[in-house]
Amino acid sequence: MSYIEAKEHAPGRLHDIFAAPYEAFENGVLERKLHLDIAFQALLDRPLRNGNLVLRVIHGWENGDDTPEALEYSDHPIASLADVERVKEEYRAAIEQELPLPRESRSLLAGPRDAAIARAHDQGQEIDDETRRNPARWPAFENGLYLYTFFKVYHRLTYGEDESYRSIQCQTPEGPREIHEFHLDECEFAICTPPAPDSPHTSLLIVHEGELDPLVECLGLHLPKAA
Repeated sequence: MSYIEAKEHAPGRLHDIFAAPYEAFENGVLERKLHLDIAFQALLDRPLRNGNLVLRVIHGWENGDDTPEALEYSDHPIASLADVERVKEEYRAAIEQELPLPRESRSLLAGPRDAAIARAHDQGQEIDDETRRNPARWPAFENGLYLYTFFKVYHRLTYGEDESYRSIQCQTPEGPREIHEFHLDECEFAICTPPAPDSPHTSLLIVHEGELDPLVECLGLHLPKAA
């Protein structure tokens, strides 16, 4: 898969488990809880047990804002449900005390975008300001497509999505990744994972800060080994 290829609604790991994964998590499905138990186990159990799971909490976009510069985040290695609960409490305390939310010093989208454009300029490619400002145009330069793909994931996790599940294949600087988005009544989150179940590389559990409470409940319900 080259950098010019990214596939949304693409077969992923859950397609090897469910005959129809896009319907498996709908509210009216009789065995919905069992399906969610299986999906959580398949995507999160091994990286959680092996210490290869990072919780990424995003925030900063509000009132329709989706400028890359405004999106902030914090990354937290997690090995248990208790670790997720600690992150939740850290965010809750910051909100209650009216303190800045936890954030990394580096940019999640704007910095990598500018670095990719700088490399494109060094290689003789002209990137105009409209392309820089419009994420839909980022696939014009190398690594821009993966950044645009994640931009859309972060946008859907912030502002919502009608589909209960979405499977994406994307080539990243760290290698190929599957992104599994869940937009459930209980919680909205995404899992970014290497395609191979036994991969030693890090998986990401991505959630908006407003979904931390329901995420803890969802993990406790569907991934008992996280407790």
